Amino acid sequence: MKIKLQRPLCIFDLETTGIKVTSDRIVEIAIVKIHVDGKEEKRRWIVNPEMNIPKEVIEIHGITNEMVANAPTFKQIGAEIVQFIGSADLGGYNCNRFDVPLFMEECMRCELDFDLEKRHIVDVQNIFHRMEQRTLSAAYQFYCNKNLENAHSAEADTLATWEILVAQVERYPDLQGDIAFLAEFSNRQRIADVAGFIAFNDKNQEVFTFGKYRNQSVESVLAKDPGYYSWVQNADFPMYTKKILTKIKLRQSPLGQTLK
Repeated sequence: MKIKLQRPLCIFDLETTGIKVTSDRIVEIAIVKIHVDGKEEKRRWIVNPEMNIPKEVIEIHGITNEMVANAPTFKQIGAEIVQFIGSADLGGYNCNRFDVPLFMEECMRCELDFDLEKRHIVDVQNIFHRMEQRTLSAAYQFYCNKNLENAHSAEADTLATWEILVAQVERYPDLQGDIAFLAEFSNRQRIADVAGFIAFNDKNQEVFTFGKYRNQSVESVLAKDPGYYSWVQNADFPMYTKKILTKIKLRQSPLGQTLK
C-alpha cells in the first residue's frame, strides 16, 4: 500500500433521514479506522434520529423506523463516536459536501467538541470525479474489479471507499500516498466551513460562495453590511457555517484585533 499515514485515518459513511444537512439526522454511521501501522478497526452504530424516516429514504438504505425505535440517540452515543475517531484525519465518499457537515451538525446540536481545523479530509468521490467521472458502485468496479454488494449500507460503503482510495493511489502515479496531499487534491476549492458556503480565495481571504455577496470577502461584507451576519445566523445554514462566520466576526472586534 502506497498511502503513508502520519496519524490514523477514519473512513466513514452516514445513512440518514434525508439529504438536508441542517435538518436531517443520522440513522447509521460506520467507521473504518486505519492506524499508522496498518491495523484496521471497524465500528458501526444504528442511531435513533428522533424523527420519522421517510418511505422513499427507507427504500434506499433499508433502515426502517422500527429498526431505530429502540436504538440510542446521537446525544447518547456521540461522545463515544468522537472518542473513537480521536485525532484521526477523515475520509469518505462525497464527505466534504454531506457526511462531514451533517456529522458536525449532530455534534454541535449535542454541544460536542469536534475540531475540524487540524484534520485533513480526503473526499474519494472528488478524486474519482477528477480522474474518471463515475458513481461509487462504478468506482468500485473500475478500481477494484468488484461488484458493490449492499450498496447504501454504511458499513459496505466505508469498506469500499477505503479500498477505492488505496486503488486510486496505486493506479495514478501523480497521486502521492500522503493524506495531506490527498486532502488538498480531493478538495476542488479551499473551504472554510466544510459545507462550502465560505471558502478561501487566492489571497487566503474567506469569501462567501453564494448570494448577492458571492466571491466577496467575508470581512468586507460584515463591515459594510453588519445585518448580513444576523441574516445568516437566522437562516437555514449549517451550524458549523454559522460558527465559522462568528469566528470571523469576532476577529474584527477590538478584542479580536488585540489578540491577533
